[in-house]
Order: sequence, then structure tokens, then C-alpha cells
Amino acid sequence: MSSTIKVLLAEDQSMVREALAALLGLEDDIEVVAQVARGDEVLDAAREHGVDVALLDIEMPGCTGIEAAAQVRRELPGVKLVVLTTFGRPGYLRGAMEAGADAFLVKDAPAAQLAEAVRKVLAGERVIDPTLAAAALAEGANPLTDREREILRAAADGSTNAELAKALHLSQGTVRNYLSTAIQKLTARNRTEAAHIAQKKGWL
Repeated sequence: MSSTIKVLLAEDQSMVREALAALLGLEDDIEVVAQVARGDEVLDAAREHGVDVALLDIEMPGCTGIEAAAQVRRELPGVKLVVLTTFGRPGYLRGAMEAGADAFLVKDAPAAQLAEAVRKVLAGERVIDPTLAAAALAEGANPLTDREREILRAAADGSTNAELAKALHLSQGTVRNYLSTAIQKLTARNRTEAAHIAQKKGWL
């Protein structure tokens, strides 16, 4: 590996992406060799540019940074993964760790802290924002199953049970049961509130 750390930056907001690239570019040992604005472009860019570290925003079009992290971890296990978030949702941290992320930081952390995290993960360390870690521990695990999450996510736009059943190839009764269970687990009054609670916690 060369002495310069090759970094991929994935962030859909161009101003934020360019600012991060400029700040990291001030570091003598870090070079941003690729920038993408979509989650589904991460794997190809990481492979093409032979990056050492990928910095991934969570909320991007195409797929989330957490989903992109899982793809890179599976296909390019040598690449270190740093997930960045604007929202300190406990479920995001858990999801990022399950996807194989090496670090999880808030996006507005000082540039020096981000650069240091890049160096640390390359040295084999794990870096997690302590405030987010404490919040995730206090919150506990996501109580929803994968299927409940899928149906709640699909229901968030106000689709009827019939529409959900058709889209997900399930019976209306099955959709109703999953939604009912999810609503109970989240102590919500209805599906809309359940989806809102799950989204706020980073569980969808």
C-alpha cells in the first residue's frame, strides 16, 4: 500500500461533498481519489480507484450508505468503511456496525477528527462517536423483523393494505397482521405513527 491513503467520498449534497474533499485534501497523507453522489455508485467507484477507505453518507439516492457499506464489505473486504450521518439515530449505528462499518461519525465533526478516524481504521481500529454509542446502548435493539420493516417502509406513503399486498406479493391478511404486530411493538396508535417512530430511531 502506498503512503498516501486513497479515499472515496460518497455524499449526495455536492456542497458538503466538496467541502469534505477540500478539508481532507489538506492532509499530507490523504487523497480523495473518487467522489460519488449515489449509494449505488459506491462499489464500482471503490473497485475502479482501488481505494483504501470509503466515507459514506447514510441518506443517498440509489441505496443508503449502510446498504453500500454492506456491498463493499462483501465484495471488497480490504476497504475500510467510515459511515457519516447528519442524524444521530441509534438504529443507524447498529445497522452500520452490522453492515461491517469500521467507523461511525457525525458529519459535522471537526475535519481533523475525521482525518484521524481515516488513519485509525486503516490501522485496524474501530472509531465510534461516543455520544451516538451511548444513545444506541440506551435505545436497545431494533424490535422489528425484516419483514415488518419492509412492510412499514412500504406503508409510509399511505398505501392501502390491498396496494401493499399487491406490491409485496402477500395476502391482505398477512399485511394486516405484520402491520398490527409492528404497531404494537412500537406502542404506536396507527401505521403512520409506527413508521414515523421507526424512521426517527433509524430502524427502517
